[in-house]
Amino acid sequence: MRNTRPRKRAGRTAIDSKGRILHNSSSDSLKSPLPDSSRPTAWPAFSRQARWASLALIAVSLIVYAPVWHHDFVNYDDYQYVSENADVSGGLTWHGVWWAFTTGAAANWHPLTWLSHMLDVQLYGLSPGPHHLTNLLFHIANTLLLFGLLHRMTGALGRSAFVAGLFAVHPLHVESVAWVAERKDVLSTLFWMLTLSAYVAYVQRPRLRRYLVVLLFFALGLMAKPMLVTLPFVLLLLDFWPLGRMSQEPDPAGRWAPSRNWRATVVPLVWEKLPLLALAVASSIVTFVVQRRGGSVVSLDAIPLNLRLANALVSYVAYIGKMLWPARLAVLYPYAQSLPRWEIAGAFLGLIIVSVAAIRGGLRHPYLPVGWFWYLGTLVPVIGLVQVGPQAMADRYTYVPLIGLFILVAWGVPDMFVHWPLGSKALPVAAGLVISACAIAARGQVQYWESGTALWTHALEVTTGNYVAHTDLGVVLARQGRTDEAIREFREALRIKPGYAEGHNKLGRALAGQGKLDEAIAHYSEALRTDPAFAEARNNLGLALIGQGKPDEAIREFREALRIKPDSAEVHNNLGVVLAEQGKADEAIREFLEALRIEPDDAEAHNSLGIAMAKRGRTDEAIRQFLEALRIKPDYPEARRSLEYLTSRGKSPGPGTPTAPQ
Repeated sequence: MRNTRPRKRAGRTAIDSKGRILHNSSSDSLKSPLPDSSRPTAWPAFSRQARWASLALIAVSLIVYAPVWHHDFVNYDDYQYVSENADVSGGLTWHGVWWAFTTGAAANWHPLTWLSHMLDVQLYGLSPGPHHLTNLLFHIANTLLLFGLLHRMTGALGRSAFVAGLFAVHPLHVESVAWVAERKDVLSTLFWMLTLSAYVAYVQRPRLRRYLVVLLFFALGLMAKPMLVTLPFVLLLLDFWPLGRMSQEPDPAGRWAPSRNWRATVVPLVWEKLPLLALAVASSIVTFVVQRRGGSVVSLDAIPLNLRLANALVSYVAYIGKMLWPARLAVLYPYAQSLPRWEIAGAFLGLIIVSVAAIRGGLRHPYLPVGWFWYLGTLVPVIGLVQVGPQAMADRYTYVPLIGLFILVAWGVPDMFVHWPLGSKALPVAAGLVISACAIAARGQVQYWESGTALWTHALEVTTGNYVAHTDLGVVLARQGRTDEAIREFREALRIKPGYAEGHNKLGRALAGQGKLDEAIAHYSEALRTDPAFAEARNNLGLALIGQGKPDEAIREFREALRIKPDSAEVHNNLGVVLAEQGKADEAIREFLEALRIEPDDAEAHNSLGIAMAKRGRTDEAIRQFLEALRIKPDYPEARRSLEYLTSRGKSPGPGTPTAPQ
């Protein structure tokens, strides 16, 4: 096997006491057309201690997250992403692959995330335990890659292991791991780490093919979650430290002196990142368009820009507070209608002071600006300037950004106690205690993701004014048949936020289930007054109107729902049913066929199409539709009765028609 280590160059190459790579002042001529710069030429070996540290990281991750094997899917995107998504629950198919790359479902374009869920279904079916396990395996891989990267770049084994340990078991990261629908977080971070690994290999020995690998991993990461758009910025930070591509060797006083000829060092490094930046810009545009079309982008009328800026400043500080004391964590933190001025001013001044201190201290301690601006920069896409969803902040948003703060702690604290005689013994013990405390707290946080009931009940215990939590707890209760309790939760959500369209829609469905159609219609109408483009509320209103014997009005609502959301198989099927009852069999058949074009495995649509075809005298085709409905849903009594009725009249399946399941 060809040796890929760089050729030895004249001069000194070493790693200093602070874990910084010292570079040779001479330079090689590169075969790659990419710019040259000073770059590391020596990497630490992966020692026995490093292997033991890796095993410890795996063990502690498994101990903390072992309960997820017994967790269920939760009613917070898990149904939409996996268990009730017809395109995903069919497993990995060519149709599914095409859908993954062309859909904007869930208001996101992340085809690799969809494909990973499909592969899970293909391997495990819809049993939730293995789906959770996949998330955990990705998280462990991310932890090991982070440890290996820091160790490789800095040579500091203990500090690198501490950062990776915090990453593995910090309670703020539980949401990204224990939530199946947040697969996009752990999967995209895997490609984040692979991109960094490829970049370090490229820096070690710049070649065009190595740079192309960096581009490939970055592109794949963007196709898992667009959170990676800040990665080119992080690469520039790593160029400063620990890769040292912007610096000379430290002076006798220990200061890490910037290069005097910055145009010859910094500018080429910026140009080097332009292809990555182009991918990031393209991903950002696609994401914004898809999220806007999906209705996830909150308008400035709903949340003004000044409130968004204030919330962003306060959230930056709040995340730090939760990192230091991870208590009262919730799946969703409601957006405050206003924030105290002192809180906004304090957050702004605090961020400015720390930023200035990090820059000034960067000459002697280069990890300070790197860690701090890693944190500030990687939070920008999710800090709420472009508001997506109702949350003021979210634990999952810290999965990558907190690495910067962990680096600050891992390198900064030992430097503070460098002259303390007992530091070499006390600090490892303290680090072990910190990681143990985080592991215990994280294990406690994992239990809240066991079910939707536990998740939303806990959120209501640790937050106030959380109308979303009340609504989603109501959905869980309604699924359990506890309709009266569900209605109480929906009413409480509307008490907190009277104009909450989703709350009115959910309350309407619960009331309709109790036969209170007049009240249900009133709430559907209120939801549509607040949000006229709420397709689901229009569909539900149409169903209620049918219950009141008003088919013409119901048809108008179904058609309007399809104008808003033309790819809704459910609405096409509902419209077809009403048309069929009016004797418009041909129009009904067209609606059923459209529903099946969108969702080929919709058993209800197959059954409805079979009934319509039977009415038109197309008995053989009707039989085939009933058989297909039973193939998809073997315990479908309506389809079986229809099939038995037709076959009892002497009709039998035509040639090539599958037989009904027994």
